Amino acid sequence: MRNTSTVTSYNFDKETGWRIDLPAYIEPGTRVLCLYRVSTAKQLYHDANDEADIPMQRLRCREFAEQNGWTIVCELQEEGISGHKVRAENRDKIQMIKDYALKQKFDIFLVFMFDRIGRIADETPFVVEWLVSHGIRVWASQEGEQRIDNHTDKLMNYIRFWQVDGESQKTSIRTANSMHILTEQGYYTGGTCPYGYTLVKSGRMNKKKQEVHDLAVNEEEAAQVRLMFHLAYTYGYGAQCIANHLNAHGYKNRSGNNWHPATLQSIMRNVLYTGVLRSGDTLSPVQEHLRIVDDKTFNGVQALLQTRSRKYQETRSAPLNTRGNSLMAGNIFCGHCGARLCVTTSGKHKRGPGGESIVRTRYCCQTKTRKHGDCDGQTGYTVHKVDETIDAFVRSILERVRAVNRSEIIQAQSQIDIEARRQHVKELRREATKAESELQRLQSEIIKSLTGESAFTPEMLRPVIDAQERKYADLMMKLRAAEEEMHDSENNLLALTEKFDDVLQWAVMYDNADISAKKMIVSRIIDRVDMYRDYEIRITLNISIEQFLNTIEMVA
Repeated sequence: MRNTSTVTSYNFDKETGWRIDLPAYIEPGTRVLCLYRVSTAKQLYHDANDEADIPMQRLRCREFAEQNGWTIVCELQEEGISGHKVRAENRDKIQMIKDYALKQKFDIFLVFMFDRIGRIADETPFVVEWLVSHGIRVWASQEGEQRIDNHTDKLMNYIRFWQVDGESQKTSIRTANSMHILTEQGYYTGGTCPYGYTLVKSGRMNKKKQEVHDLAVNEEEAAQVRLMFHLAYTYGYGAQCIANHLNAHGYKNRSGNNWHPATLQSIMRNVLYTGVLRSGDTLSPVQEHLRIVDDKTFNGVQALLQTRSRKYQETRSAPLNTRGNSLMAGNIFCGHCGARLCVTTSGKHKRGPGGESIVRTRYCCQTKTRKHGDCDGQTGYTVHKVDETIDAFVRSILERVRAVNRSEIIQAQSQIDIEARRQHVKELRREATKAESELQRLQSEIIKSLTGESAFTPEMLRPVIDAQERKYADLMMKLRAAEEEMHDSENNLLALTEKFDDVLQWAVMYDNADISAKKMIVSRIIDRVDMYRDYEIRITLNISIEQFLNTIEMVA
């Protein structure tokens, strides 16, 4: 252990960092400016044996300066500044140091280790190079001087900070993975206990010798969660409708209050209800003992939520809401201008067979009725005429599905899907090979730039390389997933069976379903309906339904 008792104490201005008790004479070329940096507030006052904290950095730098006969004239420190995440242009102390260098107020820039300057590979080496080019010697008490006298020095300077950048990324990954690893192993890592579950003692202890908890299904709450998903998946209810239903039937949240739509939105998006724990982007394998909702229902609700978002408001096929008696409300378009048709009442009433008053409802073109724009189509179409046509069309599809041999259709569709997946893998392999070649070319170019053989600078190449690395990694991830999917014949066949059985279930349900359920069934069969003058209709089927119908024609 080092003896630090002989290191001289200094008196510095707390605001500026400049030394107050400077000696009358300072040897030329020995004025030292020190920079101390820690990434987190926790490192400010660590144990005295921890050389990552500022007090120990200060002690080592002062000791080093005295050993070399240098005079420290200024000490600056950065607290809670990440050298990996915060660029130099956004670090006040780095900008101050550059300003002092231009004013020739110091001769030597001293840090505990070079990673205290920064950890960004495409930036920090050039901060060092800038200081050296302005007559400042750059030293680290633990690593010596960084010189920039020739191409080799420049290359070594870059490699040093490239390695530091890599180590910083590794440290960041290790820190983040502490929670992710537990999640991958299926352990609950804390936070508010989600609705539908309860906390139970696990018998395991954390580093602070405190017992940690696991999750267990709370059956009473889980029943409400299942009801929420059932209302969304089967009847197309949105968060507000589900809240209204629950509150009207006396269901309360954990606090005993009425349900709020925002809470229900959060619940319906939580993958935990399928038995999957999450920490950031990390997902655990399915923990069946935590499952409350089956995958088909959960995924169906996610698709419904997505298509109802603003991003898809111009093209969505799922009904925006399931209120009202119009079958295609929110999912029918004007074939002439592309605008959505909205349901309106004309205000004109006519008498029914028993003399009762009947309100006339119509699908009306929004371009004509709301935007008053140009459209050469009809203004509106009588709802019951359109719905009767759609209803008959849907019934004919469901009847065709009921009439075919289930096993023949599934096997035929399976062969078609296998070939499609094989072609998809082939295309991804081609794209990944091309991306890898381009990445290797760029990586070789950056070495040339450091030795002056390239027309490009490292600053110009680094963002391009980063983007290409992300592109290549993304393609490889897609390729691996596609290969796994191509070879997973058992699950593929199971998925096809479930799809076919879904259609059979719709066929059984449709005749006796209420309007909300019918709307959901129709939205899962029909992707889009376009209306033209004189009630000409163009119907675009959902791709999976169209594939099944094509397969039926092929087998027949």
